[in-house]
Amino acid sequence: MKPSPFDYLAARDLAEALDALAGHEGEARVLAGGQSLVPAMNFRLATPALLVDINRIGGLAAVEVDADELVVQALVRHRDLEVPATKSAIPLLLARITHLVGHLPIRVRGTFAGSLAHADPAAEWCMVAVALDATIVARSVRGTRRIAADDFFESLFTTALADDEIITEVRLPLLSGAATGFREKSQTAGDFATVATVAACTLDDGVVADVRLALAGAASTPVRAKRAESLLVGQEPTPDALAAVARAAAEDVDPTSDANCSADYRRHLVEVLARRALDDALGAAS
Repeated sequence: MKPSPFDYLAARDLAEALDALAGHEGEARVLAGGQSLVPAMNFRLATPALLVDINRIGGLAAVEVDADELVVQALVRHRDLEVPATKSAIPLLLARITHLVGHLPIRVRGTFAGSLAHADPAAEWCMVAVALDATIVARSVRGTRRIAADDFFESLFTTALADDEIITEVRLPLLSGAATGFREKSQTAGDFATVATVAACTLDDGVVADVRLALAGAASTPVRAKRAESLLVGQEPTPDALAAVARAAAEDVDPTSDANCSADYRRHLVEVLARRALDDALGAAS
């Protein structure tokens, strides 16, 4: 199929892009990587009156460290994250996950911020944002807004981003001293995850001082398994304790069945992959 007719603007700067979005009352969409938007337009699932292309805007394609945060700007492609900005745990985690995001052409064009804006609940980057308590920085003609990842993902393919806003950067805490683990099950290489889990842990004298556990593909949004986390903080990471945490993570999700697998199988994957991600993180921490 072909997209419905639309106007096209190659914005020369951010102000021009924001003015265009503000002037079209929700009928404009932003084009950065276009790896989700363009197929949706071809199937007429998205029918914008105006496409605002931001690829020519300078100063929006950097990955940099700012104090204790990793800043990923709007035009950073998935593949840009393959080379860590610093050799600490979080950039190394992103570099590991990047290789599982789609296929090479998607990684070359698609953007980190665009994946968050699209809000597919099976997307790795949405899960990572929730796990790390990321801050999404959005700009409009009304000013700048900082949105916590917990508040950003509202439901399936729906976010707190307003129609006239553009994500200009995503700020990820570096979590000094943390170690990470990541596990994913997909139908074939490059597919969205059937279920994915990510864990970040900090140990203090053999006791878990901090733990973060998030899931993708297990609900209509990425999930932070906070009850499961609370069972492990302040405890020694024994096999029984980790099993209880993984079981709690599985109990607290409400997955759906689809053509790939049943809800019960998804819940089983949550328990198995959460345990493995925690094992990986705690093994690295110790």
